[in-house]
Amino acid sequence: MPTPVRDALEKALAGINDSASDGRVTFTKVYTERARAEADAADQRAKAGVRLSPLDGWVISIKDLFDVAGETTTAGSSILRGHAPALADAPTVARLRRAGTVIVGKTNMSEFAFSGIGINPHFGTPGNAADKSRVPGGSSAGAGVSVAEGTSRMGLGSDTGGSIRIPAALNGCVGFKPTENRIPKDGAFPLSYALDSIGPLARSVADCAATDAVLANEEPWTLTPAPLNGLRLAIPRGRLFSQMEPEVERGFDGSVARLTKAGALVSDISIEDLLQELADAMAKAPFVAIEAAAIHADWLEDRARDFDPRVLARIRVGAKAGAADYIRLVNKRKELILRMRDRLADVDALILPTTPIRAPKIFDLISSDDQFWAANGLVLRNTTVGNIFDFCGISIPCPQTKGLPVGFMMTALAGQDRRLLRMAAAVEAAFKS
Repeated sequence: MPTPVRDALEKALAGINDSASDGRVTFTKVYTERARAEADAADQRAKAGVRLSPLDGWVISIKDLFDVAGETTTAGSSILRGHAPALADAPTVARLRRAGTVIVGKTNMSEFAFSGIGINPHFGTPGNAADKSRVPGGSSAGAGVSVAEGTSRMGLGSDTGGSIRIPAALNGCVGFKPTENRIPKDGAFPLSYALDSIGPLARSVADCAATDAVLANEEPWTLTPAPLNGLRLAIPRGRLFSQMEPEVERGFDGSVARLTKAGALVSDISIEDLLQELADAMAKAPFVAIEAAAIHADWLEDRARDFDPRVLARIRVGAKAGAADYIRLVNKRKELILRMRDRLADVDALILPTTPIRAPKIFDLISSDDQFWAANGLVLRNTTVGNIFDFCGISIPCPQTKGLPVGFMMTALAGQDRRLLRMAAAVEAAFKS
């Protein structure tokens, strides 16, 4: 007999209370009574043999940048606390409600989604699910913790430079970043108009695939793993493999060995020239910082003291760029995307560590700007490539790693989302065998 949804919800609520009392601050808002009503409704549907979708009855969380009707969306900031409440649910939230999910609460995040670390000076920092003294990864920090600790079956997140895949990797769950234009972004407070993607963190590739279909407003589909035998996987050796912790290297190499044994065709590929041209193009300011400066222009200076200083510093870098700089960068990005598509024409997916390091200590990064910026740059380095080059991507936990989780990332060209999910399902099965 399946566990009644109300029982699953009460277990989640108890876990949220335990986590809060332990100082994790995983959730910024909990919908206790509404969630109980939704859970009871799901149980009644189940008794009647009615199922709204494959997600019906799932206890889920949503990142605190998605609009919920009647509530102010804070996006992890103190600046937005006084803003007008949302008039309607974000389309993604509305689709999840229609699918019969039980939304238990809103999860904590990096302020304005602008950090891969997950530290938040306004609401507190969720401790990593594997070790509460360590960072959760960002910016979908609470989403990753909520899934990994079991208070949500799925956490709705956003990914601009790795904000789904990083917390998935550091907490030991699965995180799927779809192609940028696949899921509507209305009602989600933006970080970058061009790079933001909306997607799920969950316990399995199958749960990510089921959620993706609902978010994309598509019919449910059967996730059949792709054959591993003959799958063409390429490793982009070079700068994306520098400064890697030995534990991450061992976890990645062990994962590759399993796939090779299963018949996957693994080879090295060089994309160093494209990455260097990208670095040169963004030498003055990163793409995301320029767009963030436009988004925050109305309060960037008037409310400067209310920002997380580290977020403010990154936005100010973007504010120094001019219109000509931005236009040149937009055009260069288009060119690089086309050249990357040609480069990967004979490859099914790129594979690499999601992050070259495991979760650092919260105290160390709060105490030292140098350590924070070094760690932030490293955790974002590999994942950001997927956003800039318009990939879809997924992070899966590496098997048999000791201690802290390590993420294994697969990334494919834009529009190959379902194909990537099928490949990821096969890889996940190989990792568990």
